[in-house]
Amino acid sequence: MKIHLTSVFVDDQAKAERFYTEILGFVKKHDVPVGEKDRWLTVVSPEEPDGTELLLEPTGHPAAKTYRDTLVQDGIPLAQFAVDDVRAEYERLHALGVRFLQEPLEMGPVTTAVFDDTCGNLIQIATKPR
Repeated sequence: MKIHLTSVFVDDQAKAERFYTEILGFVKKHDVPVGEKDRWLTVVSPEEPDGTELLLEPTGHPAAKTYRDTLVQDGIPLAQFAVDDVRAEYERLHALGVRFLQEPLEMGPVTTAVFDDTCGNLIQIATKPR
């Protein structure tokens, strides 16, 4: 068994698509209309185009919005992405205008940072486990 797909709830799929592809560097995998305004919109790492997909899921259900908003209020990231060098990625994203709530922080063998994805979520980046 392995993880094939996971999701983040976003308040605007078009905005999320721009942020996750143009800023974070993911690649769009699927973009299929669902209903009148929503889409089955997934992105993947360019390093693993056949790897785990991230669904940029609309926050249509009231429970999803409450869940996501409560996590943000409590400062809890919804997802974590692995990077080779947190400090370098922090500098790259910060230069692109990404707002960080936690600058790079060393915690033993792992360094993390937390940013706002502009779509209603906090995302953590962390060094890849060795």
